[in-house]
Amino acid sequence: MPIEILIVGAGAVGAFYASRLAQAPGTKVSVICRSNYAAVKADGFSITSPQYGDYKFNPSQTFATPEEARKSNTDWDYIVVSTKALPDVSDDSEILDGLVGGKSAIVLVQNGLGVEPPYANRFPYATICSAVTIVSAAQTSPGKIKHNRWTRINIGPYLPHLDTGSARSSDTQAVEKNNRFVRLLQAGGIKDADAYDHAKLQLVRWHKIAINASMNPSSVLSGGTPNGTMALDDELYRHLKGVMDEVLTTAPKVLGKPLPKEFATADQILRSTQKNTSGSKPSMALDWEQGKRMELEVILGNPIRIARERGFEMPRLQSLYALLRMAQENRDAAKQRSRI
Repeated sequence: MPIEILIVGAGAVGAFYASRLAQAPGTKVSVICRSNYAAVKADGFSITSPQYGDYKFNPSQTFATPEEARKSNTDWDYIVVSTKALPDVSDDSEILDGLVGGKSAIVLVQNGLGVEPPYANRFPYATICSAVTIVSAAQTSPGKIKHNRWTRINIGPYLPHLDTGSARSSDTQAVEKNNRFVRLLQAGGIKDADAYDHAKLQLVRWHKIAINASMNPSSVLSGGTPNGTMALDDELYRHLKGVMDEVLTTAPKVLGKPLPKEFATADQILRSTQKNTSGSKPSMALDWEQGKRMELEVILGNPIRIARERGFEMPRLQSLYALLRMAQENRDAAKQRSRI
């Protein structure tokens, strides 16, 4: 029997990973598209990559809506969610109603902290695999994916009971499903795909928050400044390092575990960013420029609230969150007034 995989949110990141999973022997990869549905249904995806070359990926099935996917009556082994996490707009776990079967594992390839609970609460008997990725990919036009140099993904089973209690008998199956998915990615040519345990994966999420929570809002507030340019500016360097250090010192206090020694420090991250001459901007800046809602809650709001519940404050992060949330509210209110 083939391994049936469904990608929910086949934008740049979802389509790229779908195209690599499809290279693994014995897999059938289907997608739920949004604005790119017509192009993908007609011609599939065209991927350009310095690492994997130029190639086509034709999904096993292409759906315009979750309802179409439900009507296919496919028993999915893995459902990969790669949509933007916007809990202040919608609960995307609802999309999976009627899709999660008895053998399904849900793989969350989403930014931020606190993205797992809505899925775990809605599907308490399903395995949740939490993934953190660094991948440079863009959809230049519908169905056209440009992959650049960054490709790294860490995945771990979401087992929050281990934070305060002991293991459960179901944990073994969750670990096995998680490891199997990592092997599929590796078979598809993703060499930097690694399986982590629950605790280490959550530390990875916090580590990526240090990057996203500093770079993303700072780019928006500085008028769309690219990452590399910000890291080269003396004052912005100090600011970015301050935000990163605040997150990296708070995470071990919240999780009760030290950051692994191999995790990059703030200075190492910024020195690497200084070498980025592509002019790329973080996703939040692109969303702001396009008039879209930003991932404020999972990148800024949730970390602040999680830390605050445990008695820790992050004043630098809180300032960025307060300013950007109000800017977004003001812009949305202006849009509403313009429609009247």
